[in-house]
Amino acid sequence: MTTPQFELSDPPSDAISAIKFAPASLRLLVASWDKNVYLYDTSQSGGKLLQTFGHRAPVLDVCFGESEEDAYTTGLDWDVRHLNLSTGAQTIVSSHNAGVKSLAYSPQHHILISASWDSTLHIHHPSSPSIPIASISLPSKPFSISITATKLVVAMASRALNIYDLASLASAAPSLTATDDPTAAIPVQIEPWQRRESSLKFMTRAIACMPNDAGYASSSIEGRVAVEWFDPSPESQARKYAFKCHRQANEQGIDVVYPVNALAFHPVHGTFASGGGDGFVALWDGVAKRRIRQYQRYASSVSGVAFSGDGKYMAVAVSPGFEDGKEGVGEGVVKVFVRELGENEAKGKGAK
Repeated sequence: MTTPQFELSDPPSDAISAIKFAPASLRLLVASWDKNVYLYDTSQSGGKLLQTFGHRAPVLDVCFGESEEDAYTTGLDWDVRHLNLSTGAQTIVSSHNAGVKSLAYSPQHHILISASWDSTLHIHHPSSPSIPIASISLPSKPFSISITATKLVVAMASRALNIYDLASLASAAPSLTATDDPTAAIPVQIEPWQRRESSLKFMTRAIACMPNDAGYASSSIEGRVAVEWFDPSPESQARKYAFKCHRQANEQGIDVVYPVNALAFHPVHGTFASGGGDGFVALWDGVAKRRIRQYQRYASSVSGVAFSGDGKYMAVAVSPGFEDGKEGVGEGVVKVFVRELGENEAKGKGAK
């Protein structure tokens, strides 16, 4: 790449809901409200659109599966779909009773987790299709989920937050009779490892887990980010904190507060990026409680941020978030940028 940042050609035509890099390459999946999922090769400047996968309704999330030829999508058609990125084939693996907001795949436990606005989680075993799909009831509507090697964090309405042990979810194997639909989810009772109340006063917009399995960051619609640790000891819980961000003064000198739409942890350095409705992306050292840098403002709201598996690249999705009160998505407004990071660009600065 000759420049630190380039714009992908052939972007989606409507707002972007999710972006995900492949675990071990620079292929990028982009989900959009235009009812499509886009697969790009971003290894060269400008990128290359490899394939487009049409859906029946807007797509809300996407993730890679066991291999880089497997992907999963969810959206407003209520379905969880498997995409074969080689052949283009699509298969419905389960269906919820409302829109499906979030997806996560655990390579350690070989399970796919979907979180729906019907207030359930579905636990799928893609590599073992004979294992029935388990359905776990949630106390509130889920807004965002994230996983580590051992845990699943579910951020929900009413400031509720559940943390599950992935091994327990993976072992949840309900019995299936011969007359049952293999794509039907069977209710099971699994207690979360921890129940928490969000440190943020307003609705959670995004959540992301630390790559070292120590904790997570969450963001709200009210320009704040909270950093917390899993360890339930009083000493560890005393470390949690929240801070204001993505706020810009208007012409009258009054702070305008924007939602923090996206969070992503750097896989190597453990720092994290936030993307806001103000059009900015910032890098933070969550342990040292310091901002590392803020990038030049993008033309519209930042709806997604993702790091490549090796941490050398960062993808930024830009699409209208309607913070300005204007409706509709104009042509050329939706963009995806890929930035090559310097060796120490995302490295923490240490405590002051």
